[in-house]
Amino acid sequence: MAVSLFDQFMSPTYLGIPLLALALTLPWIFYPSPSARWLNNRLLTLQGWFINRFTQQILTPLSLGGHKWALILTSLMIFLITLNILGLLPYTFTPTTQLSLNLGLAFPLWLATVLIGLRNQPTAALGHLLPEGTPTPLIPVLIIIETISLFIRPLALGVRLTANLTAGHLLMQLTSTAAFVLLPMMPTVAILTTILLFLLTLLEVAVAMIQAYVFVLLLSLYLQENV
Repeated sequence: MAVSLFDQFMSPTYLGIPLLALALTLPWIFYPSPSARWLNNRLLTLQGWFINRFTQQILTPLSLGGHKWALILTSLMIFLITLNILGLLPYTFTPTTQLSLNLGLAFPLWLATVLIGLRNQPTAALGHLLPEGTPTPLIPVLIIIETISLFIRPLALGVRLTANLTAGHLLMQLTSTAAFVLLPMMPTVAILTTILLFLLTLLEVAVAMIQAYVFVLLLSLYLQENV
């Protein structure tokens, strides 16, 4: 039972070929491409409104130097939301439940923000490792602690996204299995469990969007410290 629960998180293969790259590429097909018309359809209008609102929300606290990251952050947000929500469909695979993928997204972007800070304002970037007014005996200890907290940021980004999505998928599978098993024995309890599963699915849709937003928001906060 414990093994079958985690089988859904295994990377799918076909004829020995991993399909992770296909799962990462297909979501872009669902987004319509911009047209040259003066008036767009409702889907394109809604897509443009969402992208503009999100970009404005993310870039408001950033300086002009951080606005160069608008395309990267917005694309990452749309990409993560699409992967997370499509992974809630039956018989689908969620790539963002793989810690390796999330760390592969988090670590290079975090490292880019750190390198930008070291290049543009090295004194301020290194000054974050030592809070102002620290007593002299505590300086070495605090530098070590702040350095560890700095390097743990990409790990926290990847683990947060992986853990939240994995826990939600496991809870949905356990609830659906309970409803299926209880149906012939206790139909009333099975119906109540099915209602709970429906509410849990709505919650997981919200979690999928919120976790993608939190991932990009934290990256923008790290960028704000270094520009």
